[in-house]
Amino acid sequence: MSNGPNDRGTIKWTSLMLPEHVEAIQKLWKEDDRVEKAILDGQQLEELEFALQRARRDDLPVEIKHHNGFNYSSTKVKVLNLDPGTRKIRCLDIEEKINTSLSFEDIFSVEFL
Repeated sequence: MSNGPNDRGTIKWTSLMLPEHVEAIQKLWKEDDRVEKAILDGQQLEELEFALQRARRDDLPVEIKHHNGFNYSSTKVKVLNLDPGTRKIRCLDIEEKINTSLSFEDIFSVEFL
């Protein structure tokens, strides 16, 4: 197969594919762009935990940067509960107005708003 200047690769075949197949290919391409989760040291983890405890105690909104499996996402939340047993944080997504939970291991940073 030629990769010349007029060859558009997979793009030229998408018009002949079912939408489900196009979605599957796009998902595979997205997985290729995966960003590895950073490993934080002990001091960074303590700072995150302290910030989350303060946010819960003082009812302060925070922006949490967390790994979503492929890349990093930022979510503006109010921390409702910290569960040390499961290492989960229950929170209210401020923008979506829904309760959600995040794994402490996925959190990269916490910023007060």
